[in-house]
Amino acid sequence: MPELSRTVIESSIEQAIDAFQHFRLALPDWAYWSKEDWKNRASDQAFDEIRDCMLGWDVTDFGSKHFNEIGRVLFTLRNGTTKKLGYEKVYSQKYLFDPELQRAPAHFHQAKMEDICCLAGGNICVQLRGVNPDNTPSDKPLTVKVDGVARIIEAGEIIRLKPGMSVCIMPRTIHQFWGEEGTGLTVSSEVSSVCDDWHDNFFLEPAERFPQIEEDTIATRYLCHEYPANKC
Repeated sequence: MPELSRTVIESSIEQAIDAFQHFRLALPDWAYWSKEDWKNRASDQAFDEIRDCMLGWDVTDFGSKHFNEIGRVLFTLRNGTTKKLGYEKVYSQKYLFDPELQRAPAHFHQAKMEDICCLAGGNICVQLRGVNPDNTPSDKPLTVKVDGVARIIEAGEIIRLKPGMSVCIMPRTIHQFWGEEGTGLTVSSEVSSVCDDWHDNFFLEPAERFPQIEEDTIATRYLCHEYPANKC
């Protein structure tokens, strides 16, 4: 099975742009910059926060080699960093392109709290489960807040979010979410504390947060972990 190809990455970004535009979700100007645009700014410190905090396009199959089933297309609009680089943001926001049934592997975070918000289109299904002290999945019921209202659910229960709804996912809560089958294309948002994708993802099965890429075509854009370093 091949690695995630650059062709699929490029195509997925274009599909996400079309979906965001369809639902009138605007992106910053630099979302459309080419690799050449970024190279021309490689020595400009004004853009360091974008590079250092990994803003921008994020396409991954988590090493699954089955992107349509286990994969994600995200755009990080804003984020802080756990590194001591002088950035003061303590929050993060992402847009997610949600084809029906595509999802990330089941995982939890030690530090990050997040709200998953269904913005437009179809429904989002969110499956939640607690974590035992030894980091194994828990079978105990858990309390979650949907649109700010507390709800007790069984371990592994699926919460359906219609557009306008959101669920708060606390640290150490195993979660997966996906566009519900039969409800059409969906766009969601993740609003969270600082997102540290290098160190704060704990997967139940072996997974890689950032993909190995098959360079079968020339990349026109950088992903969020590929920006050229500031040359100053």
